[in-house]
This record gives sequence, C-alpha cells and structure tokens, in this order.
Amino acid sequence: MHFDELPVLPTSPGVYIFRGKTNVPIYIGKANNLRSRVGQHFKAGGKSGRFTSEAVSLEFITARNEVEALVLEANLIKQHRPHYNVLLKDDKHYPFLKLTAEKFPMLLITRRVLKDGGSYYGPYPDAGAVRRVKNLIDTMYPLRKNSGLPMQHKPRPCLNFHMGRCLGPCVDRADATEYARVVEDVKALLEGRAGAVVAGLKEQMKEAAQKQDFEQAGRLRDRLQATEKLFGTEQSALQMGMDDLDFLGYAHAGEFAMVQLFRMRGGRVVGRDKRFLTGADDENGGEVIGAFVKDYYTQATHVPPLILLPTEYDDAALWGEVLTQQAGRRVEMRVPMRGDKVELTEMAQRNAQAGLESELLLLEKRGDHPGLDALREVLSLPERPWRIEGYDNSNLFGTNIVSGMVVFEGGRARRGEHRRFKVKGLDHPDDYTAMNQTVMRRFSGSLSDKLPLPDLLLIDGGRGQVNAALDALKALELHIPLIGLAKREETIILPGRYGAQWWLESGTEVGVNRELLLPHTHPALRTLIGVRDEVHNYAITYHRKLRGQDMFKSIFDGLPGIGQKRQDALLESFTSLEELGAASIQDIAQVPGMNLSAAKAVKAFLETRAANDVPTEA
Repeated sequence: MHFDELPVLPTSPGVYIFRGKTNVPIYIGKANNLRSRVGQHFKAGGKSGRFTSEAVSLEFITARNEVEALVLEANLIKQHRPHYNVLLKDDKHYPFLKLTAEKFPMLLITRRVLKDGGSYYGPYPDAGAVRRVKNLIDTMYPLRKNSGLPMQHKPRPCLNFHMGRCLGPCVDRADATEYARVVEDVKALLEGRAGAVVAGLKEQMKEAAQKQDFEQAGRLRDRLQATEKLFGTEQSALQMGMDDLDFLGYAHAGEFAMVQLFRMRGGRVVGRDKRFLTGADDENGGEVIGAFVKDYYTQATHVPPLILLPTEYDDAALWGEVLTQQAGRRVEMRVPMRGDKVELTEMAQRNAQAGLESELLLLEKRGDHPGLDALREVLSLPERPWRIEGYDNSNLFGTNIVSGMVVFEGGRARRGEHRRFKVKGLDHPDDYTAMNQTVMRRFSGSLSDKLPLPDLLLIDGGRGQVNAALDALKALELHIPLIGLAKREETIILPGRYGAQWWLESGTEVGVNRELLLPHTHPALRTLIGVRDEVHNYAITYHRKLRGQDMFKSIFDGLPGIGQKRQDALLESFTSLEELGAASIQDIAQVPGMNLSAAKAVKAFLETRAANDVPTEA
C-alpha cells in the first residue's frame, strides 16, 4: 500500500486497522491524532515498513478521546490477533475462579467473565494452577460443591456434608451467618489477604474452645494450620512492609518476550503470572510491557492501587486512567526510582529473564527452533538457514595445525557429517591461510559431492578469517551466505564482499564489513553460539588427539601450576609464543583459569627461555 492510497484521515483520536490481501487485519494501532500517526508508519522502516507494504487497505474508527481509543485497540487486538502486533504466544482464554451471586455461593472455574453479580478472581496462568487453588479451598472450606446452579434442594445430605466439607445448605442444614463468614474467608484468600483469614480463624477457634465446642474448634484448627502452611509460608518469601501492589519485569529476545507479574497484597507476595509473547522483534521494552498490560488488565478482576513498571512506556498514564475507572478508585502506574520498590522490579526482571530462557529451550526441544527464523530475519537471508556449517582452526603455537567443520540441521548437530582437516604446508600460526585452505577443501574434491551445500557458513573468528573464507568461495565461484562470530563480545561479522549478495541488495557497499551486536538472549545469537561452541570443541579435541604425549611435548610441561586446562586456556587466548611473551602479567592473569601467581610463573619462564635461546642464522 502506498501513502497516496490512504483515505483522508481525521486528526481526532481513534484506532486504525491495516488489512492484508484477504481482508484480514495485519496490524491494529491507536492514535491521539490518526492522520499524523498513520503517516509516521509510512516513513519508518522495520516492522512498519513491512506491514505498510503488505497492506492493501486501511480502516479507521474515531473515538471521543485517547483513553477510549486505547480500550478499543485492546479489544480489537484480542479479537483479530493481527500478525504484526505483539501478541501472547498462547491463543487462549485464561481461567478464572468465580463465587456465584447467591445466598449460598459456590466456587466455580470459568473462562468467561460475565456481568452477573458474581465475584471473579484471576486470570490464572493455566488450568492446572486454577484447579489446584480450587481443590485446596474445597478441601479447607465447607462451601457447597455439587448442588447445581441455581442451588437445588435435595432430600438427603451428600458425602461432602458427612465429611465436614460442606455446611449442607441444599438440605437446609447451613447457618446463613456461618456460611457468609466462610465465603468472606474464601474471598480474602483469593484476594491475597491470608493474614486476615488467619487472625479470624484463631479468634473463632478460641471462641469455640471457650464454649467447649471442641469438635468445631478442631475443625477450625485444621483449617487454620492448612491456611498457614499453604498460604503463609509462600507469602513470607518476600515481605517488605508495603500495601497492595503489582510489580512487573520483562525480558526480550528477538521476536520473543517474557513478562512476569507479581501480586503483593498486605506486604506479601501472594501470586505470580507470566506470559510468553511473540511478534516483539522490532519493539522496545515499553512496547512489550504495553502489550502485556493491554491484555492482562482488561481481564483482571482485582487491580491494586499501584502497579510498578520496569520501564517507561507511552500509554502508562492512559492505562492508569482506564484502570482507575475500572477499579472505582485511583490506580497509578509508575517506574520506581529508588528504595525497596526498585528491588521488586529487579526481582521481576530476573525471573522474566529465567522464564524466557526456559521457554526458548522448550521450543528448541520441541523442534520449533526459534533461532532459524531469527537468523533469516537479522541476516536478511532469502530463506530459513536449515543447514548451517561451522568452521574453526586449532593449533598450539604453530604445531599440529588442524581445522574442524560441524554441520547443524534444524538447529541440531548432525555429528555423522562433521569433518576434520589437517592443515597442509604450514609450520607457523596463520589462521587466515588455514581457514582459506579448509573452505577450499570442503567445497572441492570428494567432499563437495558427498555433502549438500549449506544455507549458511559460520566462521569462528573476526574479519580476517571471514575474508579468507570468502576468498576461497570466490575462487570456487560459489555464492553461499557466510558470516563470522568474534569471541570476545560475540560480535557477528557481516562481510560486504564476494558471496554476500543476499544483503548487498539492501545497498551495503561492496568490500565493507559490517558488525552486528545482538543481546545474548537473542535466538539468532544463541543458535550461532551453539554452532560455534560445537566446532570449537570439535577442533580442539582433534588437535589434542594429534599432539598426544608421544607426538608432542608442551613447552610448559613440568612448569609448576600450569596444567592441561591452563595450557588450553592460553592456547585459546594467544596464537603464538611471541604474542604470549609480549603480553603483560595482568593480561595473562585475565585468561580464564589463570591467576596472578600463575601469570608471573609463565612470564618468568618465558623470559628465562628467551634469555637462554641462541639466535639462528638467517
């Protein structure tokens, strides 16, 4: 869709809907000024550029104000689930608990919130969680359970009544005052006010004991102990003397994001909710939080007066107004700047990060590998890189120079297709020549016939190694997407030379290397690191096998404090004796596994060795 094909948009608040070829909404947004906001999408790149070019029509709905537009946008996104909006990964209605609006209420599980006078609690993260809470309350509190809606009178009491798990309202055995008190206790528990329930049960148990109603006192004691055990212990994990509030954290990786919300009631954490979101590849943290708020709080039945956010986002004040109207009292959304409340959001951030990593690993385990689609996106590849080959060199100060090649398909290693190479004609460290030779040998001779061409080559190294591999492809007249991964900062090297046409189309100058830094949680980077670690370990293992104790004796053998692990660490950090000898003690001490004492020993050893060396004639 072109900008000049747009309808004449008003400058009033409202919602706009981009529709694709099949008239299905592909993006829905809201604006305080429809004309200005929609125009901005056509000037922007990234995701805006994609959905504006894909759209064939645009609709808009005006609203009285921005708050009304915000609510309308949230409802339309839930209804249509457009491809380019940030969405919850799970397409489902979340479950709630409901206390029916009757003289003798019963507790139900439902996925629909109706305006029927009932009391709703939730949403819960999944059906298992809501069932566990309901079963717990059914066991502890004698609410009616199977007498239907509305309550039906029965000729005889059921088993629950005889077990003390129901007061028997359907057989006219229940005292209305006592039943109402049980209902209030259940409401308090579901709202996170366990402290009030515990205090009330203690008082009731004391009264029953004074009246010598020991049977009732025993039932209350059991209920009290169960409440303290199942609610009090969990809540005391974080108790900071605060009132009711929610606090949120988020983590972001490529198109995926995780938001976690913790509910604090009466100064205690009483529950948590987490949502896995997709479609977040071009969104910042504020937009991810906004997508969660939009979905969660339009369903939430109990909204606290304060919601702590980990980052600012544009619609926070507007949502504060919406939730204020929804709750019938003031609701504030803000980012804490100091004190205990900052610690809360940091805790939520840590949990969100851990939760996101867990979800990504689960996707990989199921075969729905997110890293391949992410690689296609960030590298502008023509298709998903199903087959990836990784390359790395290994040597110890120029001896037994070897290279390794590993194969991944669908994000999983195909170890039967891994290959090892002895680099020929080299007696000194030269990673560039070794890499060039290895790539040449892989794509010529017998291997080129035995193995299919990969969708992507990954070189373990920086610009020099990448350019050496590209020179080999040029000599063979092969056009295969190729990138490097530099270890120190996990920098992706994108070459602009021969064989890189897949992104040269976007205007990158030929002969110019570009660098790309991604968050360590990004699925694309996680995938590349997995390939790189596999080929690195494969090459190192082959090198160790070749050098063996009979074939090679390390110059460090016998040096106190420098064992095999430290030798390997020095090998990874320095490529020659000259480079190691030129390094300072502090540089050597920073090598993984080394310390200041070991670094001094290495330095002294090399200095002594250099002083005793006899120069050779030219």
